[in-house]
Amino acid sequence: MENINFTPKDILQKTFRQKMRGYDPDDVDTFLDNVIKDYETFSKANSDLTDQNEKLRVQVDELNKQIAVSSNQTSGPTGASQVTRPAATQAMSSATNMDILKRLSNLERRVFGSQLDNGTNESHRL
Repeated sequence: MENINFTPKDILQKTFRQKMRGYDPDDVDTFLDNVIKDYETFSKANSDLTDQNEKLRVQVDELNKQIAVSSNQTSGPTGASQVTRPAATQAMSSATNMDILKRLSNLERRVFGSQLDNGTNESHRL
């Protein structure tokens, strides 16, 4: 934002001296009105993106704190981490896979209910 020279108000209030063979003042005013509209649009978009960027930074900080807390929980009694980051990621993935398998099992019970309980489902016997 330090490279911005004009605000929309600066553009609106700018006056030009008139010379004998100068530009048509109405054309200049119309053009400047369009520049002001564009400038306000860009300024608003920049502000919105800055706000969104700040929210995302806060979320990243929060997620980093959660990762730090979870990695501290996997530390040994000496404080040295006994689980490497790839292993921790794998453990999280395994937990997610386990959740998916549990959900799938529950879904199968609801859909096939009595067939699974009676053992008539051939694919489940394997």
